[in-house]
Amino acid sequence: MAKVNALSGRKPRRRISGDLIFKRATLLAALSIPLFVLGSAIELTRGAGEAIRRFGFSFLFQTSWDPVNLKFGALPFIYGTLVSSLLALLIAVPISLGTALFLAEIAPWWLRDPLSFIVELLAAIPSVIFGLWGIFALAPWLRSTAEPALKRTLGFLPFFQGPAYGIGMLAAGLILAIMILPIITSVTRELFLSTPVPLKEGALALGASWWEMVQAVFFPHARSGILGAIILGLGRALGETMAVTMVVGNRPQISLSLFAPGYTIAAVLANEFSEADSNLYLSALIEIGLILFLITLLVNGAARWLIWKSGWAAAKGGSGP
Repeated sequence: MAKVNALSGRKPRRRISGDLIFKRATLLAALSIPLFVLGSAIELTRGAGEAIRRFGFSFLFQTSWDPVNLKFGALPFIYGTLVSSLLALLIAVPISLGTALFLAEIAPWWLRDPLSFIVELLAAIPSVIFGLWGIFALAPWLRSTAEPALKRTLGFLPFFQGPAYGIGMLAAGLILAIMILPIITSVTRELFLSTPVPLKEGALALGASWWEMVQAVFFPHARSGILGAIILGLGRALGETMAVTMVVGNRPQISLSLFAPGYTIAAVLANEFSEADSNLYLSALIEIGLILFLITLLVNGAARWLIWKSGWAAAKGGSGP
């Protein structure tokens, strides 16, 4: 056949195998992700161009948001987004770790699966349901019971001063904590269950208590994964819109008090994007979205760096004599 092809001057036809098609298809799928991220960044930057040229870097540090006089500043929204998300992490992470440990090691077999199902079911509840619950149940309880108690006991701190509205940064943080709790719990539980049994039994056989075994085996084994779970929860908290919009108060101000109303980037986009009646107003809102996009990228990039660093340190420590 090769001789016939040589005599005829034709090159042998290249047969496209299924493996080659599969490789090219998966390569295209893999390249589509960074292309989508890059395209989103370019489009957001283009849409925010007028506001960037008008305000420059001062847009990040200005506190005024006055659409009537076309004065825009993003600092109150950045502050509200970061504070509500970090508050949610402070509340959700200890509860999530404790729940994951209970489900992985302590819970009896007859309770483990139903409780795990309830935790996972919590993640499927729509955010608007959490928002309605926050308005009609959480906010009245905070206004009448929790915030006055916090003010009496911890009122010397600036975080627990001022009138008790019920609607404000504390309510937003609690709602976000409930929403990210199942994500962190589910991932952490799977990490704890994947811990090698010989390591646990060896620690207990050497005389370690259960808590010492958890400290010496569970947390070092799952450290990078736990950090990744926390970052997943943080990403959900940073971008949450509907529930936060309903309970945060939607006031562009900066206050140390957790009782005071606030505003987040996602909330201002949801509330005001359809009301933008000028090009500069619309451009300022798009720049707000660009800031949220960059914050998310930075947070996830920092998380990947921490995971890499912890994994490298663990590998270096384990390679020693």
